[in-house]
Amino acid sequence: MKSLLSTILTLALITFPAMTNAAEEKAADRLQNCGAVLTDIMNVPEDIPENLVDKAECVIVIPSVVKGAFIVGGSYGRGAMSCRSGENFNGPWSSPTMMSLEGGSIGFQLGAQATDFVILVMNARGATSILKSKVKLGADASAAAGPKGRDAGAATDATLRAEMLTYSRSRGLFAGMSLEGSTLRPDDTLNEDLYGKRITAEDIVRNGAVPAPASANLMLSTLQQHSPKNLSDPSSLK
Repeated sequence: MKSLLSTILTLALITFPAMTNAAEEKAADRLQNCGAVLTDIMNVPEDIPENLVDKAECVIVIPSVVKGAFIVGGSYGRGAMSCRSGENFNGPWSSPTMMSLEGGSIGFQLGAQATDFVILVMNARGATSILKSKVKLGADASAAAGPKGRDAGAATDATLRAEMLTYSRSRGLFAGMSLEGSTLRPDDTLNEDLYGKRITAEDIVRNGAVPAPASANLMLSTLQQHSPKNLSDPSSLK
């Protein structure tokens, strides 16, 4: 009996670190993919207008969202969000918090294609809401398909007043796409996998509780390259 218990304990001691390392690597791979997607999109002519990125409080990247059932099935994607750090969102781009995107309406729009999403969070109220809990786009936070390139100059007031501007890329085509009805939330499980401890999205982003991992380098350097200045509106916290 003692031999059996000893064997079980040994296997547990071997297996648990391996599972932990695998989960950390999976989260790191997802974060590196977020950086690659953001870099590709930001380097395309007629992409997301940089003046809108300068005004954003946060940028969310969700790579390869795929719908789960034919025509009207639900969709699910995991990605990451970096915000202007600090209590008033006036600091440099923060360590990323991992995010999840869920929603049935996405599946109808995408067909069977995998699609990358970039979402700009345009005011502090929207950013604070996402950091604290799950947010339904169009209900808890206003969202609109974002203008791109020269189209930004023709954007309506309603679009520019939206708390979130959403963009998509599928099969090489880049466009604004509405995500109304979908939900966004911090992914606490992936955050724990990535940072090695239970930690809230708010502590990661606003309180600087953890340094950015190496897997975030591409995402953060791309944000810094394309938006080194912060033109976000501090009054949007009120």
